[in-house]
Amino acid sequence: MMIPTKPAHILLVEDNEGDILLTLEAFEESKIITEISVVKNGQEALDFLNQNDSYTGAKKPDLILLDINLPILNGHEVLANIKSDPLLKKIPVIMLSTSANQKDIDLAYEYHTNSYVKKPLNMTDFLDAILKIEAFWFQLSTLARD
Repeated sequence: MMIPTKPAHILLVEDNEGDILLTLEAFEESKIITEISVVKNGQEALDFLNQNDSYTGAKKPDLILLDINLPILNGHEVLANIKSDPLLKKIPVIMLSTSANQKDIDLAYEYHTNSYVKKPLNMTDFLDAILKIEAFWFQLSTLARD
């Protein structure tokens, strides 16, 4: 098992404070060194990725964890923007949502999500899911480089 030498940068796009705290806690328990940026709505996510406004100089993430139910722009709109942008489309995007609605799942894959993970409601299962996402994307997978 190979552990990256530089911190993996993750952009968490989530408006629920409880889910933000649980996600950050899960990454703290991991063996992988991560740097996590958090934005709380869809417009902030796009501003961060495009280095607009207060995000000038923001570091491009290695992975994006994206909720669907977000203020201003929802996760599907953000995903569509990311995957249609030649400078951003190679960044893996994991839709992380409480929605088990098949329409949400199908639309996410239509917009080229790399994975769709239903957020477990149990705290232990949620932490386990985050650790599995991290292990898959940063230990098993080889990510694209620019």
